[in-house]
Amino acid sequence: MKPRRAPPFSQYLSKPPSTSSIDFKRRTIAKISSCDQVSRNFNWFVSSSKPQSYELSPTHSLCSSKKAESIFTAAFCGQIVSHISQLRRFSSSPKGPSSSGDSMPIVSSEDSLDAGSSIRKPTNLWPGMYYSPVTNALWEARSSVFEALSNATVDAPPQSELMTKTPGMSRTSVSYKFSTDYALREQYRNPWNMMRMGRLVEDLDALAGTISYKHCSDNDIATRPLLLVTASVDKMVLKKPIRIDLDLKIEGAVTWVGRSSMEIQLKVIQPSPDTSDSLALTANFTFVARDSVTGKSAPVNQISPETEDEKLLWSEAEERNKMRKKSSRGEQKKKVDIDEVNRLNELLAEGRVFCDMPALADRDSILIQDTCLQNSLICQPQQRNIHGRIFGGFLMRRAFELAYATAYAFAGSAPCFKEVDHIDFLKPVDVGNFLRFKSCVLYTELENPSQPFINVEVVAHVTRPELRSSEVSNKFYFTFSVCSDALENGPRIRSVVPATEEEARRVIERMDAEKCC
Repeated sequence: MKPRRAPPFSQYLSKPPSTSSIDFKRRTIAKISSCDQVSRNFNWFVSSSKPQSYELSPTHSLCSSKKAESIFTAAFCGQIVSHISQLRRFSSSPKGPSSSGDSMPIVSSEDSLDAGSSIRKPTNLWPGMYYSPVTNALWEARSSVFEALSNATVDAPPQSELMTKTPGMSRTSVSYKFSTDYALREQYRNPWNMMRMGRLVEDLDALAGTISYKHCSDNDIATRPLLLVTASVDKMVLKKPIRIDLDLKIEGAVTWVGRSSMEIQLKVIQPSPDTSDSLALTANFTFVARDSVTGKSAPVNQISPETEDEKLLWSEAEERNKMRKKSSRGEQKKKVDIDEVNRLNELLAEGRVFCDMPALADRDSILIQDTCLQNSLICQPQQRNIHGRIFGGFLMRRAFELAYATAYAFAGSAPCFKEVDHIDFLKPVDVGNFLRFKSCVLYTELENPSQPFINVEVVAHVTRPELRSSEVSNKFYFTFSVCSDALENGPRIRSVVPATEEEARRVIERMDAEKCC
């Protein structure tokens, strides 16, 4: 018997409604009313959370819940909210923020943002989808700059008068009230009730961008603002596990400035009863300035460190900048000698056994190619930054999550993040690009059986099918470990061996880079 076909929707428009259709409509209206009630309950819950607004300084309130006509409800009760969004269409005011009290102060003491105050911007000031409450709050802080950028004309003069600022003028902090804000905690919790490090890394990039804008702004609406992009991220090492049930704070400031580049240092701080050391992670971001019309490098405001700590940070950043320049010029390239040939052959020896005599291969080893994972996506407009390109923090989060999945599939248990190595943003990623992430376990460190290390490589390719081209935009290197309970009860961590000379060279290159750090 053939299955009955569903009646066309047009019959409800062209024929008198039947009893069944009336009952269906009644049930639908009841469901919508129920969802409306859930939405009202949710909005009441959000409005009762503390705090509902943030301030960059005691006298400059950037936004309040009274100005917003819609609340960004992306995390709490995820499925319920998604159904509500399908049944109800939320609207926002077409007007931008008022001119008074909404501009980011350029010179102030330490600015403080509250991660729990997640107010959605009007669409005319919305550069892309807010990926977290912190990114949302930081776009709020940057709204005046974005508004000037959107209104700037080709005839507007560039910033000409450079100023000298102190690190304290750009210092900004973000507070995560995880201990009291359940809705905020839900957005950063992973399935194992730990911190989603990919989302935290995304927030770090957003905060670094806001700090760079504060330092470079001349507070003159007649000039066109600079384009600031992430050039690189130095190695980040997790000093202690980050808990999801304790309050967290990220703070940072500009520590070094060149002609058209600057370095921003961020610190992730989480006091805990287990240890006296509250510093969990330190990250150094390098941003470069470009003219918004010509695209050429543009000079930025200089910096004048005042305290001894600020002077020390400046000298350390100056040394890192010199090392980056040497590396880019190829001064650290090693000549191929007999020792490197021997290392290549040693690495390839076991791989040749896997390829030629797989039945005799070491059961405690695995080929690199057998650990690979990949995913692909089309870069959407909701993922762009204020320059119309894909947000760097979004790329870092996607790379981290793929690396985490790779380590998880390899180890057989949930891995623990340890560090991410230096990241260079080689090619810009635009809206509409076909982006592919490819990952593999490059090598493992098994010298300490109680704490093995899993080194994962993620390569991002920008693919343009129309042009038949594929370019590498980023390379990410993550290090994970496995907790002691999983080592006792789970499978043994295997060593990884290359099967080709190209893979062996990548392994040697990464091992040497780890020794240099």
